[in-house]
Amino acid sequence: MSGSVVSASAKGATFLILLQVGSRALTFAVNQVLLRFLSPELLGISAQLELFSISTLYFARESLRVALQRQAHNVQAVVNLSYLAVFFGTPLAYGLAILWLQSDTPDVPYFMDALCLYCLATFIELFTEPAFSAVQQKMLYKIRASAESTATLLRCFGTCGSAIWASKVGLDIGVLPFAIGQLAYALGLLLVYTYKMWPVAKAERFSLGPKQIASTNENPMIFNHLSAPLLRLTGSLTLQSALKYILTQGDSLLITTFASLADQGAYALASNYGGLVARMVFQPIEESSRNLFAKLCADVPPTTPSTEDKQKLTQAARILSMILRLYAIISLFAITIGPQLAPLLLTLVAGRKWSATSASEVLSTYCYYIPFLAINGVTEAFVAAVATNKQLYIQSVFMGVFFALFAGSAWFFIGQLGWGGSGVVAANTVNMGLRIVWNTWFVKRFFAERGILFNVTETSPTVLSLVTAAAIPTLIKTRPAERYLARYGLLGEIVSVGAVGGVFALTVLVMFEGRFLRDCYRMLRPAQTQKKTQ
Repeated sequence: MSGSVVSASAKGATFLILLQVGSRALTFAVNQVLLRFLSPELLGISAQLELFSISTLYFARESLRVALQRQAHNVQAVVNLSYLAVFFGTPLAYGLAILWLQSDTPDVPYFMDALCLYCLATFIELFTEPAFSAVQQKMLYKIRASAESTATLLRCFGTCGSAIWASKVGLDIGVLPFAIGQLAYALGLLLVYTYKMWPVAKAERFSLGPKQIASTNENPMIFNHLSAPLLRLTGSLTLQSALKYILTQGDSLLITTFASLADQGAYALASNYGGLVARMVFQPIEESSRNLFAKLCADVPPTTPSTEDKQKLTQAARILSMILRLYAIISLFAITIGPQLAPLLLTLVAGRKWSATSASEVLSTYCYYIPFLAINGVTEAFVAAVATNKQLYIQSVFMGVFFALFAGSAWFFIGQLGWGGSGVVAANTVNMGLRIVWNTWFVKRFFAERGILFNVTETSPTVLSLVTAAAIPTLIKTRPAERYLARYGLLGEIVSVGAVGGVFALTVLVMFEGRFLRDCYRMLRPAQTQKKTQ
């Protein structure tokens, strides 16, 4: 049973990673086109509009999503509860839009139209939540990949097409292309999810609309529609989700409050490029692992577990340890090669106009932030999957303390040291570091209470990998091949840095971490490995 769950989760993570890689590649291409038509100020306003949409969707559905992954009784109960996202999200979007309009609104063409389109797109996207929840519950990752890839393609066409058309006809439409793209994305999600899930719902006899469910002692229902245990868990997660949002989106809130529109645009560009790895690789693994840990560990009490439960717990501990070690290996490349290579790539893809802004410095600083982002994501996914209501409350209290320290460090880095966008990244690093410490303490305690050893030292790369990584920044600065490639300008610099990084990556992955990577493959593909050995 647990083996099939691991295999399904691995396939799900693979689908989601491929989806993210494809969608980010499309988004990256669109951004390169848009950068030719947009100023840093317009990109800063588009980041504000995106923050509006993210905020509405997060508060409307995040706690629901986590609750439904942890504790679901049947698909119809999941679908019914998902409509609460629409119920709460609609007035939330309206209220946030009113609050925004009462503040100082940017003086750009069609800003009001763009905000209205974002509201409409958010409302439509909330209506996809029932189908999305059913897909997650039944692990139909192909359907999710199909819906999100189609929606992303439509967003690219809508954003890029409207910007190019406006430029050709000589019309200044401000940030309207981003709003058109967001609306196309939401419509694409709704249409594909409905088209793909309708026959599934019919075949398995559940409805994508609200439907009455008989109340039982084990699963009492409210109004014959809403599962009482799921509703209580959702309520418990709401406060924690709000604090997590403030800590996760704190950089956007800070940069929107304290920085000029030009600086906001530079930071948005740097954080978008810097976060590509996080969104393409870390986020899909985080979502799949949260589902996996919930199925393996959520129902195991801290008393003496059964033999079957111990096997599940041991498997969960091993998977978590492997993911953390993989992240540590990726982090080696991020902090050794990234700070030198990132500004050069930014100049190549965005041009001198953007690399001359603070975006270049912020992007270099962001490379040191990536390891914290990765480790916090998967450890927090474990906590969200297995923690009790009381433990979630305790985590919320600590998150409140972490927010105070985050705000204090942001004030110091930005207000006192004048680091600007780099200060926001530094403050986020402090925030993530504190959360990692708490999450790691929780993980060790959770397994120890159930008689399972979780050794943090096993999540570290080999000593040879660490020693080699320590020497790489010096090698990059002294690049032996640079004098031969100097005549090729920027491209020569990129090749010389990339050559050092490529040799480093091959050395680590093949010589120092090869056995570990093979173990990972055998764990995720047990069926194929057994066939080969027979």
